[in-house]
Amino acid sequence: MSAALTISHCTVASEWDAAIWANARGNIFAAWMWGAYKSRIGWTVTRLIIRDANGDPVALIQYQVRVRGFLRSVLVQGGPLLTPKGEKHAEAAMGAFVEHLALGRFDLLVISFEHAQSDPVLIALLGHHFVPVQSHKYYTLELDLARGTEPILQGMDQRWRKALRKAERNAELTTRFLTDPSERLAAFDAFWTMYGALQARKGFRDTLDGTAFRDLVANDPHHRILEVRENGTCILVRIAHVSAERFTDFYTASNDRARACGAPTLAVWRFIEQAHAEGVRFFDLGGIDPGKNRGTFEFKHGLSKTLVSSGPRWIYCRTPRLRDAVGAFLAFR
Repeated sequence: MSAALTISHCTVASEWDAAIWANARGNIFAAWMWGAYKSRIGWTVTRLIIRDANGDPVALIQYQVRVRGFLRSVLVQGGPLLTPKGEKHAEAAMGAFVEHLALGRFDLLVISFEHAQSDPVLIALLGHHFVPVQSHKYYTLELDLARGTEPILQGMDQRWRKALRKAERNAELTTRFLTDPSERLAAFDAFWTMYGALQARKGFRDTLDGTAFRDLVANDPHHRILEVRENGTCILVRIAHVSAERFTDFYTASNDRARACGAPTLAVWRFIEQAHAEGVRFFDLGGIDPGKNRGTFEFKHGLSKTLVSSGPRWIYCRTPRLRDAVGAFLAFR
């Protein structure tokens, strides 16, 4: 480790979140709440603050560890985050982090920035022999909200605009962003029931553990929960997470009535309006996979044609063959 840098563990949630959300690239994946969720589902979570000789933070890193057999996997999501002072210490900070982990020959370190990368930290990773791995799963569509919502309304496909107008004219539909934790818990439970039915109908599996996630998301101020009702009955719940720059469509679930009356279209538009009202620059439609889920892709593509990547993932391993094998797996799975 560089003699000028020191590493300390952060064990106080309020201290950690204050540092994360004061950072221009702060995001939910780097926040305490996400680490708490991952610890509930079997990961060992550690939060590090790397400081310079003056004691000022230069990097914030929340990492997760899981051991399976002889392989120890270390995962960083939403970071590492450099502070403004940290940009000139990026290579030393990443070197200190790798040294701190004391990785063995069969240990693997994966970094997933989730749009939180910066040029200094990427250059630092290259300098420490990290390898980038891209995949079709790391792409999404986004909208630039800088000019307001009217250009978006005019630029969307005609079928999208027609569906939105029809849904907005439907007096039986109501939308509401929930702020009360008890209401948010109830909405999440409704979401989880509908999401389970969706998985059964479409035959897919998801890694989200609703039991472990429900109270965390219900009480987290950086998540938005939107409920759509028809004649007073909940037919759709949509969840987003928000950072300084991005309002990201995260999870949604609905029933047959929602699809019949255009509730998904209305819900996404309410998200866009909310993102603009909060002063967020980009609305992220939450990922696309046109090869495997064409219907969802066409729905999102009717709203945005701007393709961006949240990747690549960055891999470090002392054993090149293992690193390359894992890289190939991540790229093609």
